[in-house]
Amino acid sequence: MKALVVGNGGREHALAWKLLESPGIEEIMCVPGNGGTATLPGCRNLGLALDDFEGIARVALVNNLSLVVVGPEQPLADGIADYLSQQGLLVFGPTQAGAQIEASKAWAKALMAEAQIPTAAARVFTDAAAAIAYLQAQPLPIVVKADGLAAGKGVTVAQTRAAAVAAVEAAFEGQFGAAGHQVVIEACLTGQEASVLAVTDGDTIVPLMPAQDHKQIGEGDTGANTGGMGTYAPTPVITPEILDKVQEQILEPAIALLKQREIDYRGVLYAGLMISPEGEPTVIEFNCRFGDPETQVVLPLLETPLEEVLLACAEKRLASLPPLRWRAASAACVVAAAGGYPDSYQKGMPIAGLDAAAAKGALVFHAGTQLKGGHIAASGGRVLGVTAVGETFDNALETAYAAMAEIEFDTMYYRRDIGFRVRQS
Repeated sequence: MKALVVGNGGREHALAWKLLESPGIEEIMCVPGNGGTATLPGCRNLGLALDDFEGIARVALVNNLSLVVVGPEQPLADGIADYLSQQGLLVFGPTQAGAQIEASKAWAKALMAEAQIPTAAARVFTDAAAAIAYLQAQPLPIVVKADGLAAGKGVTVAQTRAAAVAAVEAAFEGQFGAAGHQVVIEACLTGQEASVLAVTDGDTIVPLMPAQDHKQIGEGDTGANTGGMGTYAPTPVITPEILDKVQEQILEPAIALLKQREIDYRGVLYAGLMISPEGEPTVIEFNCRFGDPETQVVLPLLETPLEEVLLACAEKRLASLPPLRWRAASAACVVAAAGGYPDSYQKGMPIAGLDAAAAKGALVFHAGTQLKGGHIAASGGRVLGVTAVGETFDNALETAYAAMAEIEFDTMYYRRDIGFRVRQS
């Protein structure tokens, strides 16, 4: 079969790579793809924009593609799955109605309240003055979230009232565009954050390997939030017993209520969780797609052919799929970013050492790159995700860092403490 992957980040490179591992896949097309997918054997980039739904449908129909896999949240929130399905295409990705679970934090909070899913107490505001007045009486720290899509950067964990007020003012003054026209203010949870990505056909939901990432730009989990600076799987913070709780208390109630609301949800439901010291999972947020960079460590551990899983979801037959098979190993990913990220950063820097990094045994997933004149250049804030699989967590991390040492581009920055929570435990 042939398939189309929509997106241009590290997640999409990992999806294309994993699909092409299977003998059942003849070709992958990427819209628009990146420098990594451009040089991936069996993969072809197409010069279409993410919002060109008509063009994407035409390519998929003309090439008789068996499946369209949508990576990023924005096209899902804009209704790409609805449009492509109406053209008779098979799509892995929820409808626009389902994508609200990520596109509006207020909508997701209301859904969790109705489904009695554990989450932090919260209030929603459409007015800065009312939000600031509410903040004055709340205990610290407190969390301020832009309601809409902000590429993982719309959340402030404020340690002081002044920081909370500044976050509210920035959102309403347009820092996140339309995403900040409404804010959610919620109590700050304590524990360790972790991610459970689950695949669903709208009836059945199956969790993937739990992962843990590092969102902050600085070592020791300090500084501004990013889309993710590194990740690993599996994570010891989610034991099999805790994963059972996630399934029973979070994933199944969410899918049941979406189905009750007649929302056709076929894709990934990604639960960003806080695991309390007592082992109780609470939802920080839901996302409507594969995580980035979590996908870069989850997929290398998956032994079941990926297209079997995605097709079972798209065709609403996940319940008949045999249990997923996983490698008895660990995976770690370290992200190389352009200096200045998550704020302004330089682009166009040539990247050296990619072959040498691969020779160390790493998988180098391209996040923000492009192929220019036969050479790979940086084109985004998060540039590369250097991933390694090892028999142990330490083996995987050592290989990832050894490979990262081979890579060079101007202003390159990466955290040197990925996995420190596991190494301390």
